[in-house]
Parts: sequence; C-alpha cells; structure tokens
Amino acid sequence: MQSPDESSTSNTALSRRAFIGAGSAALATAAISTSALAQQAQDTDGAEHDHSSSNPGPVNSTLFGINPNTNTPPPTDHGDIGPIWYSFDLARKRVEEGGWTHQVTQRELPPSADIAGVNMRLTAGSFRELHWHTANEWAIMEYGSARVTVMNPDGTMFIDDVGEGDLWFFPAGYPHSIQGLGPDGCQFLLVFDEGGFSEDGTFLISEFMAHVPPEILKKNMRLSSSDIAKLPKNELYIFPSELPKSLSADRSVIGGGKVAAQQQYTFRMGSMEPAFKGAGGEVRIVDSTNFPVNSSIASALVRIKPGGIRELHWHPNASEWQFWLKGHGRMTIVMPEGRARTMDFAANDVGFVPAVAGHYIENTGETDLVFLEMFKAPRFVDVSLNNWIGRMPPEMASAHLHLDAAALKKIPTEKQPIIAG
Repeated sequence: MQSPDESSTSNTALSRRAFIGAGSAALATAAISTSALAQQAQDTDGAEHDHSSSNPGPVNSTLFGINPNTNTPPPTDHGDIGPIWYSFDLARKRVEEGGWTHQVTQRELPPSADIAGVNMRLTAGSFRELHWHTANEWAIMEYGSARVTVMNPDGTMFIDDVGEGDLWFFPAGYPHSIQGLGPDGCQFLLVFDEGGFSEDGTFLISEFMAHVPPEILKKNMRLSSSDIAKLPKNELYIFPSELPKSLSADRSVIGGGKVAAQQQYTFRMGSMEPAFKGAGGEVRIVDSTNFPVNSSIASALVRIKPGGIRELHWHPNASEWQFWLKGHGRMTIVMPEGRARTMDFAANDVGFVPAVAGHYIENTGETDLVFLEMFKAPRFVDVSLNNWIGRMPPEMASAHLHLDAAALKKIPTEKQPIIAG
C-alpha cells in the first residue's frame, strides 16, 4: 500500500479543482503546468507541497495512512455517492464464554439495504445456540471447522462438517446450529439478505421455552415440573460444550437415512474449479445454478495477483456487498452526474457498490488480494465494459470514444474478469 506522501505525489499531475473546472484545451495546459510546479515543490524526501491539498490541521495518521485515496483523491473523483466502506474492526465485538461475534449492517453502512454481515468465532466444542431468523443465511468458513445442522419443516435433518473455504445456506425460519470442532474451533462470515438484520434479533430455543407458561410446556412436551426447573432462564447465545461424536455417529443416532434431508445445504467453494483463471488471478462463482438451495445470495470469491485489476464492469441485477479477506486494494465507483469515489480497502473491511454502478478493483499490495462479492440475487451477473465496446460496430465505438480503428483494436473484446498488471 502507498504511504500518504507517495499517494499525494502521484496525484500532483492535476489538482481536483483544475480537473473539474477546465475545458479540454485548458485541461491539458493545467496538467502540464501543475505537474511542473509540483516537481519544483518537492523536497528530497518527495513530500507533496500543492497548497490546495495541504492540511495544516489535525490528522488521524492511522486512517490517513490506510486511506490515501480518500484523503488525497485522484482528480477523477467528483461529487458524493455516499458511504462505500466500513470495517469489522470498527464494529463492537460481543464476547461470550465460547466465542464472539460482531456485525456490519445497514446501521453501519446505510446504503446496504439488501445485505448484512456477521463475523463470528466459536472455540472448540462451543455452540452458536439452536436458533432461526427472518432472513436467509449464507456463510463461508474462514478458519478451522464446524459441525452444522438444519431441520426442514418436514422433520428431515441435515448434518455436515465444514472446513475452510466451505459454504452453507440456511433458509429463513429453518432451525439450525453451529458448533466449533477441534483442534481450535472456527471463524466464519455470515451474510443475511436483509440489510437491517441484527444478530441480536435471532429466535433462540432457550428464550422460546423460557417464556412459555410452564403448564403449556408440560402439556406440549410431557415434561415434569422438575424437568422444567432445569431449563435455561436466559439466552445461551454462544456457550462452551463438549466436542461432538463423529459425524457418522451423529447422523446415525437421529435415525440415519430415514430422517436425512434430501437437500444439500453445504458447498465446497474452496475446492471447486474456478469459473475464470488467468495470469492476473481467478474467480469462483457460486449461485443457485451450482448450489440449488442457495436461492437468494449469489457470490464470487475473487483472487487478484499484485498489480492486477478486476476489470471495469457493473452488475445489472443487484448491489454488491464485499468482504475483504486478504491483501490491499483500491476501488473506484462511478455514478450518474459524474459522481465518483475512490477508496482503499484491506482485510476485514466491507465494501459497497450501488446496483449497476461502474467500478473496478485494483490490487495495490505486494501479495494476492482476496475478497468476496455478494449479491441479493439468485444468479451472479456482470457486464464487462471491454466486452461491450468490442461488440459495437467500430463506427459506433469511434463516434462515442473518439478513438480510431487502431486504438479500438487494442481493447480486449472478450470478458476478462481479472486483467493482469
């Protein structure tokens, strides 16, 4: 990632004010003049001295260092498109005996009306209490392994173990559980198809039974008064327990194949073949076409090599919610009326792109950049700018872009989700 000084120096070719106010001829002159003045203004340490972007007041040096393209935006940025960044590292962490959880919802990222995210950790043997909720739940295992269960309304049960890179999908209202396995439990990202969803608002088995009159529990469950006295009086939420028996033993003890669900609620994303693989990186796509129960959340796991970019593109069917897993990157989003915003991202950050907004993502670090693209949609769909230009009659492209035939031939005509640097 560039330091603030390096980023500022790279942006001295043209000040933001000159870019917005200049015509085409004046723009070229301003660019040359500003560049020359900037070169004259540099000290031996490369510090940028353009007075318009100077900041003599207080600075949060930590935030300045990790967001150089916000503090000194490129001259192409313009206007306001609203928040596009938040970080799980800013979210309050709820720590329980057995693990923790924190979330980024529409409260933290207001434009994200369709998707909310929860990051959760369970130690070995610990449970996320049996529960259900109003939203569909999609998840990816970031670390370790867990045993998951979900029951269908017809009483059939699904039980499976998931490891790093594996997914699960639980429909709204379906009761389920998650338990950390050995040796060190697990950590996972949960994604819900309701922006205002809160992990604190789930329906818990402990609360359900604690708030039903005892005489009803006796009638419904044939429990005695002494049995009812043992039931939890408060939510369990996340709590420690013993490690479970083997997967085969758990499946067998509940009735084996006779009660086994026909649906497959887990998916091995980490081991699947990429939908695209090239010199610049790779993309794995999972949606309802290859994970049928996954009816409402489409996803792509993207890996970009240093210097590479996720090509200029947009998504016609949904807004994009991102979770950044590894590395450092930069994204620019372009909206109507010339509004544009550039932002820097790192691991554990959340990004947001409004539906149909053009954007790219560049790996600005020295290691692979890995992130998730998430959509409230049954299918993953994207439109490539290069592909569109390549499918136009050349006269149409030339009329709009002012490029001659030789220049147009340089533009790739096929969709390349990742372009090498």
